[in-house]
Amino acid sequence: MSPSLGFWLVSLLGAGLVVLYALLKSSGSFTYVDGLLVLGGIGACIGYVEGGELSRRMNPRAVISWALVISLPLNILMTYLTYQQDYINAGAIAWSSFIYLSLFPMFLGFFFWYEGLAIGGIARVSQVQLMQPFVRLWQPVFCLAIRLR
Repeated sequence: MSPSLGFWLVSLLGAGLVVLYALLKSSGSFTYVDGLLVLGGIGACIGYVEGGELSRRMNPRAVISWALVISLPLNILMTYLTYQQDYINAGAIAWSSFIYLSLFPMFLGFFFWYEGLAIGGIARVSQVQLMQPFVRLWQPVFCLAIRLR
């Protein structure tokens, strides 16, 4: 089943809002980093679609686990190429933050993400990500509003 016209319109609206926000925050011009962000987004899209498709046929926990195993050689190479001695001396807070973020939201979180993609459909569920930057920016306001109720 291919996505509906409404899906594409909402997707374009969401993408347009993200581009508009980026332009407003960077004084109306794109930078090298914006290009890298776009490439990262395209890579993430490909990964989500493939992961969501695979999660329909195999266990979502196995999908992310195998993705990490398959990408390990590239990760080792990039770590070697970008390594700096200061990383080892980062401190306990930095290392514990790194371990927490690697394990919980980035590994275990994918169990639920791929399960959601398999259940709800890749196109529908992936649109949630268009709203994440805006929801994250407004999160303190939402939290304050809830506390003041």
